[in-house]
Amino acid sequence: MPSQETFQRLTHSIDTVMKGQAVAIRKLLAAFASGGHVLLEDYPGTGKTTLAKALARSIGAAFKRIQFTPDLLPSDILGVSVFDQRDRAFHFHEGAIFTDILLADEINRASPRTQSALLEAMAEGQVSIEGRTLRLGELFFTIATQNPVEFRGTYPLPEAQMDRFAMQFALGYVAPEEEVAMLSAQAQRHPLDDVTPCVSTDDVLQLRRSVKEVRVSDELKRYAVDLVRETRTVPGVQLGASPRASLALVKAAQALALLDGGAFVVPEHVQELAVPVLAHRLVIDPQARFSGVTARGIVEEVVKKVPVPS
Repeated sequence: MPSQETFQRLTHSIDTVMKGQAVAIRKLLAAFASGGHVLLEDYPGTGKTTLAKALARSIGAAFKRIQFTPDLLPSDILGVSVFDQRDRAFHFHEGAIFTDILLADEINRASPRTQSALLEAMAEGQVSIEGRTLRLGELFFTIATQNPVEFRGTYPLPEAQMDRFAMQFALGYVAPEEEVAMLSAQAQRHPLDDVTPCVSTDDVLQLRRSVKEVRVSDELKRYAVDLVRETRTVPGVQLGASPRASLALVKAAQALALLDGGAFVVPEHVQELAVPVLAHRLVIDPQARFSGVTARGIVEEVVKKVPVPS
């Protein structure tokens, strides 16, 4: 199946469930097609879990959900060896991370030790357990969620963990007419129940290969690097975006170009993704943050400041 058609089918399938969320769907598919992972930070009930399930069902991919809680252990995510009395041997039982699409729900409610169980998986597509290294599936994709209003019993994600997410964005509340339509659509059954696979796993893997073939000029690569480097020099920023951010920005821009039917990346693709790719990686000085400075505002100013290649 042509990559453009794969994008269109996935977009239409998810849109039947997530009404009024075209922008969020576009970002999600750009991250998914570029092989990155996504962090959704939003208020409860905005559809974060539904979005993840809609993507998985549209592909027919294996899907697992982990509810992060303070007592969750790394072994609950990765797996554990259990002694079998019959053959007097230990047998490894895979954890929830061995799947295609993983939903890490309310990730900031688990302890840092448990959060770190995802680091190797997200960065390298593998996990190290009991002296062994096990590869995850080629399709492996993590969607993590966190609620910004829950401060009790939460553990903010450390900088290294935030840097593993290609994008962070919010769904937000839909328009009143969309919310009314949602009430009608769910009067009898949930639209998610009607979602069936519209593309195959092979189609998605081919899509990811096609993304890598989208052309990026040297000038645009330098433009992306200049945007990232500028975040490191802004007053009030303790920690700017890393080189991993440059990679994520270019890869996601390639996916967005393909989604738009283009064969090469243009500056508008990079600019559109600058905030969701870069902002969550910045650490703002407490005094600047108290003065009202935000990571989003800094990235928006950087986009305005850095010269656009002609």
